[in-house]
Amino acid sequence: MIKVMEREEGTVEEETVITTVNTSSNKDKTSPDSKGCALEKLNLKLSASVIAQHGYRVSRLCERMGRQLGLREMALTELSMAGLFHDLGKIAISRAILEKAGKLTEEEYREIKRHSEIGSQILSSVKGMENVAEYVLYHHERWDGKGYPRQLQGREIPLYSRVIGLADAYDAMTNNRSYRKALSKKAAIQELLWHSGTQFDPELVGEFIKIL
Repeated sequence: MIKVMEREEGTVEEETVITTVNTSSNKDKTSPDSKGCALEKLNLKLSASVIAQHGYRVSRLCERMGRQLGLREMALTELSMAGLFHDLGKIAISRAILEKAGKLTEEEYREIKRHSEIGSQILSSVKGMENVAEYVLYHHERWDGKGYPRQLQGREIPLYSRVIGLADAYDAMTNNRSYRKALSKKAAIQELLWHSGTQFDPELVGEFIKIL
């Protein structure tokens, strides 16, 4: 099992983020402009912390993958937004765990696995972001049902969550982390192929490799 997406450097206060979202979307929670304003302010709060550059890279990969799958523009926007904020919940995870150079203990791993649910809860506080919140919630589910938080299997996992999981894993493998050095593109692709049908949707793996 690849455990390549369990940590990301940086953290901010969860209360600050929730306040930013709720305040920014307070007037008209159904309008696209209001939602965009809330997310823009949230993005500014997080740009130098949890999301860092990883979220932007995952978002771009998700958009490219969405185009490969023939998604329409509105769907592409939703997918790329979910990719951008997929690790939002790490704001509530201890910096010591996120930046730990060694192997995580079982307790630390249980703690870090909370981030998908936390991120989903925060995003759900913005009206109109329910779908994005769902995709974030399930982006660590596995094709074989051994993921988290709900142990969904195969096509039970939302398509966009499966896409985010691929983009997330590939970007993590091909960039340096505090606990390991980056893999080459070739080595990362090999990892995706090895785990196709277990960790990842086998059909999506083939399409994802085409966009790299």
